[in-house]
Amino acid sequence: MLNDFLYIVWDVDPAIFTIGNFELRYYGLMWAVTFILGERFFTSFIRREGFRQQVVETGFVWIVLGAVLGARIGHCMFYEFSYYITKPWAIITEFRNGGMASHGSALGMLLGMWITCRKHKMPYVWWLDRIMIPVAIGGALVRIGNLMNSEIVGNITTVPWGFQFVRNYNLPVAEVPVQHPAQLYEALCYVITFVILLYCYYKKDEGRRHPGVMFSIGLFGIFLTRIFVEMVKVDQSDFEAGMLLNMGQLLSVPFVLLAIWMLWQAKKGRFPVGLPNKDNADKDAACHVQEIEKPKVKNKNKPHKKW
Repeated sequence: MLNDFLYIVWDVDPAIFTIGNFELRYYGLMWAVTFILGERFFTSFIRREGFRQQVVETGFVWIVLGAVLGARIGHCMFYEFSYYITKPWAIITEFRNGGMASHGSALGMLLGMWITCRKHKMPYVWWLDRIMIPVAIGGALVRIGNLMNSEIVGNITTVPWGFQFVRNYNLPVAEVPVQHPAQLYEALCYVITFVILLYCYYKKDEGRRHPGVMFSIGLFGIFLTRIFVEMVKVDQSDFEAGMLLNMGQLLSVPFVLLAIWMLWQAKKGRFPVGLPNKDNADKDAACHVQEIEKPKVKNKNKPHKKW
């Protein structure tokens, strides 16, 4: 009976305000705030490390474009392939109907960073490490946007912190089932990942001391979270019913494997450090590459001295 008083009745209008045909939603606002924070963080990174502002300007354009298009195309291909393959133009024309996939956004950003690195002749790992900071907090914000939309909800539960997502049911409030607030679970884990990454960058200087480590930590924090939280989520598409691992989990596995490989390589010192380019001979090059000293391996076969 006590749980009945603790359940949260969630009936929030997803639109902040509407003027004519224009509607500002919390979800769209969270994406916009994410991009602004990303620009602010990278401006902080380049000032701290001595790079040119053009690096951020180029990266902002390509990464934002990759994130938005990747998220949209990813949703259409991963979750509603049979519909959009017959109406590919609907990927754009029905954009306002919703549908964004975080895995597609990740792939789009990887492509955007690769283009930026090619243009400014930077080590790819420089961007990989630092992008995880805004991605982690941005992921938390986007999940808050999902909460405001009453979407990506959890399974029915009896936990006292459960939510009644009233807008998803045409039922009296008393009959609306109580469900896990899966969006908040993910958001909390992403915030924890964000704090760890901030500590690694600003306090431990891992971006320059051990290139590749921050990217690995970010991938673990985001995609291991996704694998576990998916266990309490309602399936996003009908075809996922009965699957051992749903689509969100299947798409997360390669990123976790990539994190393991990156961490292994980073510990071996396989990735270079990007340092500001002080030579103006090549105006496109934002930095020069410095190989880091690889850890020395002790010779286990070396005989011990006898005293």
